[in-house]
Order: sequence, then structure tokens, then C-alpha cells
Amino acid sequence: MSVESDTAGAHAAAEAPPAPPAPNVLTMGLITFIPGGMILGLWFVGYLPTSALPGGMIPIVLACTGLYELIATIVALRAGQNAVAAVFAIFSSFWISFGVLLLALNNGWIIDATTAGAITSAQSFQIQAAYLLSYAVTFVMLSLFTLRLPLVFTTAIVLVTITFVLAYLGVALGATGLFPIAGIVTFLFTAIFAYICFDSFNQDLGGRAMSMGSPIQT
Repeated sequence: MSVESDTAGAHAAAEAPPAPPAPNVLTMGLITFIPGGMILGLWFVGYLPTSALPGGMIPIVLACTGLYELIATIVALRAGQNAVAAVFAIFSSFWISFGVLLLALNNGWIIDATTAGAITSAQSFQIQAAYLLSYAVTFVMLSLFTLRLPLVFTTAIVLVTITFVLAYLGVALGATGLFPIAGIVTFLFTAIFAYICFDSFNQDLGGRAMSMGSPIQT
């Protein structure tokens, strides 16, 4: 092998382009989560009236937050970020299934099999209560799984869990006074996710990492 070929090979190795940065799925996943969190909170506090406009948040729930949480799940899986993918997957499943539930209840897609007619209000509340309880239990588990993450993540998921519990109790017990409280808690966890999103954008653009708190379990 000649000296010239060795030198050319060394130059080629030195000039090899740097590897592309790993995808930061939090940036996309969280910025598209915020509209869904905001409209859910507005729905809970009564700014978007549930009786007059029960389907008013379906566009954001399905076409924004649900869709892009699903995309974030796929990106995280392709990058080998399994835990992140699992978190986005459960959120995606909630937003999409919630949109489908609203569509089903608003358009009479669910019928009473015993009468072959429309379901009653009591049956509708029973369906909603079972739905909310299922996700409340799931987010209790997710809260435990996040104990090894920085504290800000655990705090956000715990607040999400509290929201589901309040919503479930409000529907199951007819305690409508719990819905505005659920709305306030929704705004709180949305604000925390916005903080994490800001940190993600900041680091992507060359800024320093912001404080996230120490994990509860190490």
C-alpha cells in the first residue's frame, strides 16, 4: 500500500460527517400534548359547556394530541427508547379512545343490546365511569414506574392520576363539584409538561438543561 493511499484514507476518515443526533421525541410529543391538556381543563371548568357542546374538543383530542402522541410513540420505539414509548403510548391510547368515546356517545353508536335502542343517561354515565376507572388504575401504575425518573416527571403523572380519580368520582357519584377541581389539576400537570417541553426545546437549541429534580427512587 502506498503512502499516498494511506494519507487519502486518513483524510477520508477525518472528514467523515458526524453521526446525526439522536431524536428527542419529547419536543414533539409534549408540544402537541399541551393543546389537549388545555382543552380538557377548559372542559372540566365549564368554559367549554359539556351539555351544549359535548363534542367540542374532538378535533384537538383526535387530530392533534392523539395523533401526534401516537407518532411520538413510533419515533421513540424506532430510537430504542422503550420506556418513553410506553408513556407516550398510554397517553396516545387515552386521547384517541377518548375522542372515539365522545363520537360514539354523541352520535348514538352505542346501543342497549336488550332493547336494541339508544342507551339511557344512566348507562352513558356507567360507560364513562368504567372508562375513567380503567385509566385511573393504569396511571396509578405508571406513577409507580416513574419513581426512577426525575421528580418533575413523577409529579406530572401523579397529577394526571389525581385528575382521573376526580373525574371518575364525579361521574360515578354524580359529584359535579369535583369537575372544576379536576380542571385545575389538569392545568397544573399541563403546566409541568410545558416546563419539560421548554427544557427540551432549550437543549435542542444549544441551551443548558433546566432543573428536573432528583428521582424519588434511585
